[in-house]
Amino acid sequence: MSAPEVIPIRHEPDYRTSTIGRWRGGQFFASVTAVFPEDWSHDDWQSQKRWCAVLHRFDGAGRHLDSRIQFTGTTAAGEQKATNTAQLLLGEWLDALPDRRYQDIAIAPFEVRFEGALFGLVLEAEDPDDVRAEFYPDELGFHAPWDGCYDT
Repeated sequence: MSAPEVIPIRHEPDYRTSTIGRWRGGQFFASVTAVFPEDWSHDDWQSQKRWCAVLHRFDGAGRHLDSRIQFTGTTAAGEQKATNTAQLLLGEWLDALPDRRYQDIAIAPFEVRFEGALFGLVLEAEDPDDVRAEFYPDELGFHAPWDGCYDT
């Protein structure tokens, strides 16, 4: 089954999609997440695991407008400090979205590369009848019946 043009994503308070919704300018997906550079090695993984605040914005139809990404630290330098800093930063960014409402969204696939890491909603298929969309780096997988639910 092929993927729809826009992928529904269900808002789940207090879980992985708690900071998604709509604002005056369209839709948004925000998160605090960890990312590894695409060419990372498994040696000293703690210094390569980088935490960041991420805010993707979309127009009302779900087309990607822009992404704001800021790294806040590594696991090696203190994971709790890095995630706390990212949460504070993300809170500021979300507070700046006029008329923000947390709710379900539907967005088109997109890709952004930032400092050697992939961010976005990427279509993947092992065969033409098994298409899925993976949200990177959050590792949320969407698939038929395309109801907004995801696998981790």
